[in-house]
Amino acid sequence: MNLKPLITFSTLFILSNAASALEVKFTDNAWDGKMIPEGQQCQKFGGDNPMTPKLMVLDIPTDSDAIVLEYSDRDSEKMNNGGHGIMKYSLTSAGMMVQIPSVSGHTFSLPERFTMVEAHRSPGWDIPGAYMPPCSGAKNHEYYLTVKAVKGDQVNAETVIEMGKY
Repeated sequence: MNLKPLITFSTLFILSNAASALEVKFTDNAWDGKMIPEGQQCQKFGGDNPMTPKLMVLDIPTDSDAIVLEYSDRDSEKMNNGGHGIMKYSLTSAGMMVQIPSVSGHTFSLPERFTMVEAHRSPGWDIPGAYMPPCSGAKNHEYYLTVKAVKGDQVNAETVIEMGKY
């Protein structure tokens, strides 16, 4: 009996549409992926002008038109999977890399090329806004960022980068 795997057209289609991986790096040495830098927690717990980390995104598929940034707390069901805010950064030209600037926490006023996809999910816990900085009260919650290169609603590539514990 021949037990060779059968590869069908639908299997090939699924494999060919799988998103590839991006490379993402923090451009500020204070962000090491282990601990949230001092002052970058929410204002409720003493944050001092907290902002998203600046990023370098590499290996962007050339047909991408934006980078989606989903900020999350792995230890909170409500704040996981983009609960700390989801933003889109528009790409102005095709290229393999882009530097993404910081965005202030606790505000809906976003820098040029950013649009809010979803505000953070706990406006009653701290100040409302597009991004809520880590806000667990130093309970060692794990914060992470999912970065996606997209064209319209199609994800071309993605990766997860650990922001650190707070």
